[in-house]
Amino acid sequence: MLAASGAGIAAPLLTAGSANAAPAPAAAHAQAPSAATQQAQSEQKSDASQEYTVAGGDTLYRIATSHDVEGGWKAVYEANQQTIGDDPNLIRPGQQLTLSASAEAKQDEDEGEKPQGAGQTAAQPSGEVHTTQSDNLDGWINEALGVMKQHGIPGTYEGIHRNIMRESGGDPDIANNWDINAQNGTPSIGLLQVIQPTFDAYHVEGTANDLRDPVANIVAACNYAADQYGSIDNVNGPY
Repeated sequence: MLAASGAGIAAPLLTAGSANAAPAPAAAHAQAPSAATQQAQSEQKSDASQEYTVAGGDTLYRIATSHDVEGGWKAVYEANQQTIGDDPNLIRPGQQLTLSASAEAKQDEDEGEKPQGAGQTAAQPSGEVHTTQSDNLDGWINEALGVMKQHGIPGTYEGIHRNIMRESGGDPDIANNWDINAQNGTPSIGLLQVIQPTFDAYHVEGTANDLRDPVANIVAACNYAADQYGSIDNVNGPY
């Protein structure tokens, strides 16, 4: 399955001074903080809330969700790609992440996201979305191969079929509801058992933006495999 490394539930952040008793009310004659002091305190609090230290078991999806990051996990990844590296599924405890989108990330959003992996060489999207026509595994694979050829994504019928039979037995609606990804709210789904963050990162323009769509699931998984292993044909076990 396309499993996110080190998935798990992040420990809640402790509020500073939460173990201390509430301070006594200030004397009535005490001077109220100046406007400048209040602004400085507000800015310090804001700056602190924009930084996050990765803990064991964290995922970008969970970090973004728990901190209500605008743009979701993609915005976190784009703002921290130099720290994280090429694989958004691989983050390590101790890494310092910013939760505020950088100017570069916002510019990327404005220009439109480009598919990662082998699909990066694909032509600009035409706006047309491939509609899955087949109702069987053989047809889904052949339709996916047609899309992959257009986008320069490597893979053969045999390689795709072999991995599908291992991962899902050919059931496009199957979901893994017991492993660590499922516990983190991102279960592995579909023919090639893809989790949502991986599907979002490697989704290929022109296919349905639906994790359960057979063709979109195959193409996104093959795009991921091309980026990580050179081709889906090189995958012979869990990936």
